[in-house]
Amino acid sequence: MATDRIKTFNRDVRFAVLDKADEDLIHDRSLEVLQRAGVSTTNDDLLTLMAEHGQDVDMQAKRIRFDPGFIEDALAMVPRTFTMGARDPELDMVLDGERGYLGTDGCPADVIDLDTKKRRRGTKQDLADLTRIADALPQVAFTWQQVSANDIPVPVRPMHETHAQLLNTSKHIQQMTAIDGFNARGIVEMVTAIAGSSEQLRAHPILSNFQCSISPLHWDGPPIDAMRIFAEAGIPVGMCSMPLAAASAPVTIAGTITIVNAEILSGIAILETMIPGAAAFYVGYPTTIDLSSGMMNPAWGHEETWAQMANTQMGRRYGLRTTATCMATGSKSSDWQAGVQSTLMTLGNMLMPPDMLTGIGSLDGDNVYSHIEMVLDAEIYDIACGWVEGFKVRDEDIPVDTIVAVGPTGHFLDQEHTLTNMREIWRESMMDRRSWDAWEADDRPDPTVAAEAKVRTILAEHEPDPIAPDVLAELDGILAAYEADAPEEE
Repeated sequence: MATDRIKTFNRDVRFAVLDKADEDLIHDRSLEVLQRAGVSTTNDDLLTLMAEHGQDVDMQAKRIRFDPGFIEDALAMVPRTFTMGARDPELDMVLDGERGYLGTDGCPADVIDLDTKKRRRGTKQDLADLTRIADALPQVAFTWQQVSANDIPVPVRPMHETHAQLLNTSKHIQQMTAIDGFNARGIVEMVTAIAGSSEQLRAHPILSNFQCSISPLHWDGPPIDAMRIFAEAGIPVGMCSMPLAAASAPVTIAGTITIVNAEILSGIAILETMIPGAAAFYVGYPTTIDLSSGMMNPAWGHEETWAQMANTQMGRRYGLRTTATCMATGSKSSDWQAGVQSTLMTLGNMLMPPDMLTGIGSLDGDNVYSHIEMVLDAEIYDIACGWVEGFKVRDEDIPVDTIVAVGPTGHFLDQEHTLTNMREIWRESMMDRRSWDAWEADDRPDPTVAAEAKVRTILAEHEPDPIAPDVLAELDGILAAYEADAPEEE
């Protein structure tokens, strides 16, 4: 749905990093991996289900080997278009391949304190504040859980994180911390209360979810239960793979994107076997290892960008809705490295655009979230949107009569054509445009100063759409009931 309250990006651009033979090879090798190695799982019900559907299941080794035709049949079941709804229907995300959408990143344990500028553990209130900022930013169309609510007990934390977001945005929420059946059931009850009924939720899912494989080639038991519960409620579920090249995937980028593809295809086969026709999407997050430390590489460059583009291309090959990351810098602050990495990944992925981009606001390789970085990243996204949108070249855009009237050595400032079209020129909000002398007179501020001012203005003034008091009371009751029934924290 078109609205100026969320800024979408153009998906007509397509800069292929793989040719048709490359796509075919990755597809064929992915199917070979799933047939010969298969996937392991700790979910006994899944093992039984797959055996009932004719797959090669080793119950003792807890291994499923997939017939290639079974994978192909599962892919054919996935809807090619669907809508991710919002509490405000004007903010719905229609995933039909026409436009793309930006979301926040998540879910690091730490946040940069807005007052002290020091790293600390995140809280439910931090998540509420960050969600309110995202609600106010037109660049953001949907929200992940930007920071973990560490002040909430682990067994019910995902429900409280969802609660914080439901109260602070009327945009779509993509739940990515509920990885077990207990929290999935509670969250389904909560969003059903918001929607009004199970039928209304199914018709207009205001929340989506994704579940991650454990690379290489493993699906843990609880996420399988969670994806089934969400899909039964009509909630779209993404299949996510995020291996590290040289650690949980082959060191070659081609090998890594094949692991990503194989794991996502296995997840789709699992989901469509449990809930045929479930709305699913393709989430590929390949990255590389820092060979000097064994950690995820915070100084990533072209490999990650190319791999992201390649996995998006594979998802598009299957006609699936896709997600890729942008930004999510490895830098510890909003500095030169943050700007370079965020711009590189964003422009790269907009050349092979997914349906959804995520990543704004993160520092230190998704380990820390920043209010200020979220606002700065939104500006990078703004520029990238204009870049892929391009400019029309029409006769009325080339005002020959005006050029002739101005003539040599004249100027266009007072021309009607200028006054009519001047607002089409992009205007920054974070980047500095003062003269050198004015900048020095203001104590040489960098763009983080403007970003912080914008954050504080939003937190002081922006009010998200309210929820009816009786629904708020119902949400509180659901939380209380699940807290009373929660398993002991380990």
